[in-house]
Amino acid sequence: MKDGLVTASQVTSNAIAIVDGLSSLFKNFQVPINVTNIASRRLLSQGSDAKGYPTWFSAHDRKLLAASARGELKPNMVVAQDGSGDYKTINAALNAMPKKYTGRYVIYVKAGIYKENVLVTKDKVNVFMYGDGPRKTVVTGSKNNVDGVQTMNTATFVLCNWHFPAAEGQGFIGKYMGFSNTAGPEKHQAVALRVKGDMSAFFNCRMDAFQDTLYVQAHRQFYRNCVVSGTVDFIFGDSSTILQNCLIVVRRPMDNQQNTVTAHGREEEKEETALVIQNCRIVPDKRLFPDRLTIPSYLGRPWKARSRTIIMESTIGDLIKPEGWLPWDGDQFLNTLYYAEYGNRGPGAGTSGRVNWPGFHVINRQTAQAYTVNSLIQGQRWIKFSGIPYLGGFTN
Repeated sequence: MKDGLVTASQVTSNAIAIVDGLSSLFKNFQVPINVTNIASRRLLSQGSDAKGYPTWFSAHDRKLLAASARGELKPNMVVAQDGSGDYKTINAALNAMPKKYTGRYVIYVKAGIYKENVLVTKDKVNVFMYGDGPRKTVVTGSKNNVDGVQTMNTATFVLCNWHFPAAEGQGFIGKYMGFSNTAGPEKHQAVALRVKGDMSAFFNCRMDAFQDTLYVQAHRQFYRNCVVSGTVDFIFGDSSTILQNCLIVVRRPMDNQQNTVTAHGREEEKEETALVIQNCRIVPDKRLFPDRLTIPSYLGRPWKARSRTIIMESTIGDLIKPEGWLPWDGDQFLNTLYYAEYGNRGPGAGTSGRVNWPGFHVINRQTAQAYTVNSLIQGQRWIKFSGIPYLGGFTN
């Protein structure tokens, strides 16, 4: 990942979330909020019907949720490489989506290796895309930085429905799919999945690459029961993202490289963004395993000045160095970052040998509460109605 990667629009995206987006939304709902304190953030009030659904949750979406639970989904479009569907490519199915379509637009992608760079544009809202499994339905590409492609444009699958705040129920849902960048470690930055869509959720998906695998670029995101693999800064971006019940696989890097799981890019103090890893497992892959104690691996490093990452209730393998965290460049950002650990377990979870930085904290339950799903990304308002299981608070 390069320090100058962020475009002007990306820099402003989370600022918009703080200022214009929140203020206009809360004004419409006539709800006051203190945006300067994550822990004291008040949630929007919402009306509910007699069955407990929020008033914005349409009859169409209720039927869709019920059908999903029964395994009886009827997609709007079917993508199949063998010609048995409506289209042979994912991009073709997205391009065929009617403009101003109301309700969830369901795209079923049959098993296959789809060699295409997919772009879900900002006008494609309410998309629900699912496959036959993360190892069966795989979208793959190989764009990379060494070959002259800007990091953000190397992504195999791009979700750029970036409007914030998203209208209720308009976030992207992805299930049972794999996203891969096969460029290899020698090609440096090569993104598998880039997400810049508010209220985006992924369930039982895989993201596989080496450096910069998962670019959680902006806004509220949720990943559940997913696998993310990589080497350097392989979960990075400036969003409010929670990975819950996920498997984080650290791969073998190039010689003389070290692994860093995260690189959060929060830059402004008023931004409420944070990267949270909750109830996950951080483990080496089979190629790294024999040398996991000699090849350095760390929980993360600060991409930007206010980088904020919380690891909580997770199992940390012995591949993680006792220091836990790695500087970006000397003592840069060590006073302004916020790195925290709470309730972790495993041979790499001990904090007695952790870095002695002003910005590193071992936090208590009360402080960690601010980084749960319901507190940080208001999951009870949107994940609840996506058909994706989630923990709104702690595991116990």
